Amino acid sequence: MVNIQVLDQITIDKIAAGEVIERPASIIKELVENAIDAGASAVTVEIKEGGISFIRITDNGCGIPKGEVPLAFLRHSTSKIRSVDDLSTVASLGFRGEALSSIAAIAQVELITKTKDEVTGTRYRIEGGAEKSIEDTGAPDGTTFLVHQIFYNTPARRKFLKTPMTEASHVSELMTRLALSHPEVSIQFINNGQEKLHTSGNGKLKDIIYHVFGRDIANNLLETNERIDGIQVQGFIGKPIISRGNRNYENYFINGRYVKSNIIAKAIEDAYKDFTMQHKYPFTALHFTMDGTDLDVNVHPTKMELRFSNQQGVYNFIYNALKQTLSEPELIPRVELPEAKEVPVKAEKIVERKQEQPMTPVREERKTSVIEEEKNLDYFMKKMRERVTAYHQQAVEVKPTPAPSVIQENVNYEALPASQVAAVKQPVPEQRTVAKEPMPEQAVAPREEKSVVTEKQLDFFEEKLLTKKAAQEYKIIGQLFETYWLVEFHEQLYIIDQHAAHERVLYEKTLRGMKDREFTSQYLSPPIILNLSMQEEEALNTHMDIFTNIGFEIEPFGGDSYAIRAVPDNLFSIAKRELFTEMLDQLVDGIHSSLAPDIVAEKVASMSCKAAVKGNSRLSAAEVETLIGELLELENPYHCPHGRPTIIAMTKRELEKKFKRIV
Repeated sequence: MVNIQVLDQITIDKIAAGEVIERPASIIKELVENAIDAGASAVTVEIKEGGISFIRITDNGCGIPKGEVPLAFLRHSTSKIRSVDDLSTVASLGFRGEALSSIAAIAQVELITKTKDEVTGTRYRIEGGAEKSIEDTGAPDGTTFLVHQIFYNTPARRKFLKTPMTEASHVSELMTRLALSHPEVSIQFINNGQEKLHTSGNGKLKDIIYHVFGRDIANNLLETNERIDGIQVQGFIGKPIISRGNRNYENYFINGRYVKSNIIAKAIEDAYKDFTMQHKYPFTALHFTMDGTDLDVNVHPTKMELRFSNQQGVYNFIYNALKQTLSEPELIPRVELPEAKEVPVKAEKIVERKQEQPMTPVREERKTSVIEEEKNLDYFMKKMRERVTAYHQQAVEVKPTPAPSVIQENVNYEALPASQVAAVKQPVPEQRTVAKEPMPEQAVAPREEKSVVTEKQLDFFEEKLLTKKAAQEYKIIGQLFETYWLVEFHEQLYIIDQHAAHERVLYEKTLRGMKDREFTSQYLSPPIILNLSMQEEEALNTHMDIFTNIGFEIEPFGGDSYAIRAVPDNLFSIAKRELFTEMLDQLVDGIHSSLAPDIVAEKVASMSCKAAVKGNSRLSAAEVETLIGELLELENPYHCPHGRPTIIAMTKRELEKKFKRIV
């Protein structure tokens, strides 16, 4: 029998290090968070070989007094809290006092630090948890950590590290998160002597997004700022066009701390459900601020997980805030046609190939013919260029008031600011009046417009499309491929997918009927019998009133079985066992949006898809006018229940560019 004994301190530290230190990125996370807690305004991180052999982290924070340096490396020594009561109000990123002791237990660490009040700095070396030296040294204010050869004394852990390139990618991703979480801190990241990231620290989150993710994402952001009951969210979310195939672009921070939360992720993705296709995930950079008493960050040593005291309240707040932000702008994508190749270039290439071939008498005649065609083509193109140039010069001399460009050159979902909407709306009546009277050709041609106003998407509702007068102004051109309808409205060509549009109309109509209780129940014969687990049974009994209110009739059937004897009439055609079990699965996790409509949203979407008019179906103009009228009165007329767009647009200006009426 093996006797029970207390482990030595070095073994204890190495075991504890396994919880905190997983890879080089774990070390950098702990040390950079300590630097931010120390009040640093600039932090530099340098690594070599993915951080396995070398890590250097320098900050300009408050530093550590010489007498406290050895204490900082003892287990559970910290300056962040003093008692258990402080855990409920902790505002710092670190507080457990485990990071430095865990890092020192598995690596060779050198610390150089100096406070503003001290004349000289302190150099401290510790390897494998054993102190090596402490001495005075010259140093600037702040702290520098040098970490060499992580897991050098625990080969079993070191062999689980990935390649240097993979480890460096983890560090790079971490530095991006840290830069987004604290835009007021200048973050610099250097990998093998090459600078990979350097933020200004000006406190502007959008500048960080532009620097890290590029112009395409920065130009397709929606700002959100909501506050209610002690919780606030501010930051940016991406428009549906920049969705991704994984959750890597979902960034959210609570009190400045990057965390992972299933509740927040579910709220974000549920808010986007009507705007993106399945298995697509949005871009977010959101900062949440809430009272420390409402959350528990002391769940895991890495502090990456947390718990909320009111999970449903947090979910509802995030869901409603993002849904409102997404519903405010008009989200109709604009289509741009690619530039065609120039015809003269092709003609020259043909002539060159003809000239390189050996000539026979017959080919001589063909050569003469080709040369004549070339001359004719050159003469034609020359005259065409002269006409276009003269045409354009006349248009510039006339200087007409250009029609506002309603939608951007590239695919863009940005709504026009209110201050610019007023400016754009004024010329519209003039534009309609002029359209009724013939005008000289040169007065119609728009000139190149450099104003910012013409590069923004105009709000449909600001143009009063939903009024009866607007209904008389748009013109239905016709049906294309028996699937798409072309509509002309205010210098725009709108293309409507009849199937997607009808899906959306049926979807919202059904949900509205459920909210208003405009439904009837349809009895099933025989009834559907379900055998439920204790967890599912509890969820069913908790929400039984809601199921009854929307048309279900459910009663016990003995033991753990329940009989579904009636369902809402709009679900009768898809009433199967799987329908109800999937609804219960959404309730079992305890987090959901407003229950009455949303619990059946997926099933209603399926029903809408089956009942909607299909593609390759001919509709009359009257039917299409009715469909468009119903579509534009919906809460979200821009996407079908599955996230596909219902409407796309093309500007008159884009067509004129393709026909070279605008050069």
